[in-house]
Amino acid sequence: MDESASWIGALHTLLPAPVATHLPDLALAGALAWGAGLRLYLVVFLLGLLGRLGVWPLPEHLELLEHPLVLGAAGFMTAVELFADKLPWLDSVWDALNTFVRIPAGAALAAAVFGDSGAAATLAAALLGGTVAAATHFAKSGARAAVNTSPEPFSNLAVSLGEDALVPAGIWLAVAHPMAFLVVLLLFLVAAVLLVRWLLRGLRRLLAPRAGTAGPRA
Repeated sequence: MDESASWIGALHTLLPAPVATHLPDLALAGALAWGAGLRLYLVVFLLGLLGRLGVWPLPEHLELLEHPLVLGAAGFMTAVELFADKLPWLDSVWDALNTFVRIPAGAALAAAVFGDSGAAATLAAALLGGTVAAATHFAKSGARAAVNTSPEPFSNLAVSLGEDALVPAGIWLAVAHPMAFLVVLLLFLVAAVLLVRWLLRGLRRLLAPRAGTAGPRA
């Protein structure tokens, strides 16, 4: 534990001063974008609830999440998503529909963290946030589609419950240990890209015509 802490601390000292100054904001923006790719509505509901209860003050441009209407809508959609995500194949349909929601929402949440830092920083945060949300979403969707090919339902349920727990744990790590979260996020994104590539290769092999069946025999 002490060795990992010292390693993270050493990385922190290597960061340029502007990056080190905004490290908590970078970690929060990354956590929101990453969480949006997994459980968008849960992320919005948790943050809004924490701010509403005074447990953790939200950045100014995220205070809208504390509004009762936003909390109510996010809470309802969280319940719907948690239910849909537990049922094989319905989870894949839900993921497909939410492709058009999670990615722009991840970009918007990341941009809101830097709302006071100028237009350039806000735009950069939106671009990076959208990319993180997209990578997370497609890795999640592809992995869940692969899990759905299993004939038993328990693996799907176990993976879904793991994602449920992962989101609040990731947000906590981003707030409590920003540098550690960014390192974990970087490793996750590398793994996500590799996973998506592996899934695409498997899909191409599945759809490719078998040798010897391309045409009729002479």
